[in-house]
Amino acid sequence: MENTDITSSAAPAANVDQAEISKFGDLAHQWWDRDGVLRTLHAINPLRLGWVQEFQRLKDLRVLDVGCGGGILSESMAQVGAQVTGIDLAEESLRVAQLHALEEGVNNVSYRQISAEDLAREQPGQFDVVTCMELLEHVPDPGSVVRACAEAVKPGGWVFFSTIHRNPKAFLLAIVAAEYLLNLVPRGTHEYARMIQPSELMRECRLAGLVPAATRGLHYNPLTQRYWLSDNIDVNYMLACRKPA
Repeated sequence: MENTDITSSAAPAANVDQAEISKFGDLAHQWWDRDGVLRTLHAINPLRLGWVQEFQRLKDLRVLDVGCGGGILSESMAQVGAQVTGIDLAEESLRVAQLHALEEGVNNVSYRQISAEDLAREQPGQFDVVTCMELLEHVPDPGSVVRACAEAVKPGGWVFFSTIHRNPKAFLLAIVAAEYLLNLVPRGTHEYARMIQPSELMRECRLAGLVPAATRGLHYNPLTQRYWLSDNIDVNYMLACRKPA
């Protein structure tokens, strides 16, 4: 898969919040600054990648990364041998992702400006693995994205989501602490009303024909500045699902 020019969908996507697209587009120049405002994504990326690989070896598989942003996860999956397509609606972020891949000589990743729904209609059942990390809480209809991921993955394939629980603890830690006290992510990144309870996400997955298989929580210690995974999914969590063969 060659790293060529970014292609875009012809029709505008309906399930999109333009303010969210602009928010991340404005941060495009900082995607690969490992000490900048997006440093948390770099810090947790090895955990995300490792968790995906617990379920599915990625080498030589076709992988779709939905909401890829600047390509942090996409590029890391390509580096372990996957043939990766990263999609996003923020053109500025995609151009940064493409440029970084070219600079690093990562040729088995390509990027497209297209929605998950449009790509799923275009390439149903064509991907061995689909990842959708930190996106569902930024779209008007997260269920629509879940259905698109389910449609894009092959029978027997894996779909991985990550998002944030909606409860008082998550509000305090993911918004008040992470955004305003510790400055782990830019202020205004998350809205409490858009956070998603695990039961809600699992219900959407089942309705889309996916079978939830496992959850993991992501945690941070501000004193040691260490991130780790556990079975506690009270705040940030990931969900692995499989499409029946």
